[in-house]
Amino acid sequence: MGNATLILPVQGVMRYVSYLLRSAAASYNTIIFLMLDPKLLRESLGIVRAALVKKHLIVDLDAILALDETWRVKLQQVEGLRGTQKAANAEMAKLPKGSPEFIAKVQEMKAVSAQVKEDEIILKEIEDRLKQAMMTLPNIPHVSVPEGRTPEDNVVFAAHGDVNGLSPHAAPHWEIPGFEKLFDFARGSKVTGAGFPFYVGDAARLVRALLHFFLDENGKAGYVEVNPPIFVNAASATATGQLPDKEGQMYESPVDGFYAVPTAEVPLTNFFRDEIIDEELLPVYRCAYTPCFRREAGSYGKDVRGLNRLHQFDKVELLKWVHPATSYDELDKLRGDAESLLRKLELPYRVLLMCGGDLGFAQSKKYDLEVWSAGQKRWLEVSSCSNFETFQSRRAQIRFRGKDGKPELVHTINGSGLAVPRVLAALLENNLQADGRVKIPAALVPYFGKEYLSFA
Repeated sequence: MGNATLILPVQGVMRYVSYLLRSAAASYNTIIFLMLDPKLLRESLGIVRAALVKKHLIVDLDAILALDETWRVKLQQVEGLRGTQKAANAEMAKLPKGSPEFIAKVQEMKAVSAQVKEDEIILKEIEDRLKQAMMTLPNIPHVSVPEGRTPEDNVVFAAHGDVNGLSPHAAPHWEIPGFEKLFDFARGSKVTGAGFPFYVGDAARLVRALLHFFLDENGKAGYVEVNPPIFVNAASATATGQLPDKEGQMYESPVDGFYAVPTAEVPLTNFFRDEIIDEELLPVYRCAYTPCFRREAGSYGKDVRGLNRLHQFDKVELLKWVHPATSYDELDKLRGDAESLLRKLELPYRVLLMCGGDLGFAQSKKYDLEVWSAGQKRWLEVSSCSNFETFQSRRAQIRFRGKDGKPELVHTINGSGLAVPRVLAALLENNLQADGRVKIPAALVPYFGKEYLSFA
């Protein structure tokens, strides 16, 4: 997304729209909450245009506005006819049944009823088209998001650790002698395909150690652990913004209408879908480990070697449902929780504040955490910490009841805490010893059970 202006597709959205409309069995007034607040489009069009410019997206706003106007005109017509029906029913109740006036009114209402049915079909078609169009509108970026089009325009927000003080024996992890014995990509490719490695022996043990370490540390930080489903339906993927933006990146089971989770964010966020949370319970903190599945379409070259980019990988996700008044403080806290894991693993890292052009479709603001890879001599992203404000909660209808008794949308925040493969790659490279072993960080030793990983 970062290196070109993106034209969002409208084709292909109907599949998800149809599913949602069938499952909701509701009018436009209900389903409109599954997207960006329509009031922004009607009353603050400049904000929406500015958001598209900042995110470098192209959407035909004029066409959406025309559809919205068409819908409102048709809705007014339908409601007018329904009003006529209601008034006629009241009038007929006063007339003697079988009287000429009563029979004449019945005939008149048959014509009105037929017109209502015809107009309701047209209104439904307009609603479906408007829903498709509205789904192409991205979230509004926060005012603090910097301008920029490409990843090179992201801002280094903070840095920690000395990238020059790492092992002088560092090498790309896939070049470490014996690497293929513990990380068997060849057999994984045979069994499934590229990007699905086997972790063997101490490699599997080290992955398990990292996951347990992440979950334990996140638990100490106040996140309640959840073991969620690893398949979700279209409604769940739409609520978090994966659909219709990232459908090409997900693995799908068409027979069931399920998607393998690209991140635990999707099932976790939907935990409270269509619910109202007690305000005194906010903020709610959750964390979850899941395997994650991504097609990574379009990835190629040196950036995908070894553990850098896999189709199946393990990750612990952090998620918060928070009061809108505290959401950006909570974003900073979540980012700090993810950073603390990297510090305890003794990994040099930096924090990037993402520019508008490299900000996701659904995010209002995002930080990326990148660890230094001493063997590859480059930064590897291991976490994205994002505030979605009400974008996801509007789609998922996750609310709290304020002091005035009125339901309000929560803000949702999430981030990786952490993704295993690139953390593992950095650990292998940064801690490689002269004898070919890898020194395990002190914080991880109790989980791994050894001070060194040996490839022999």
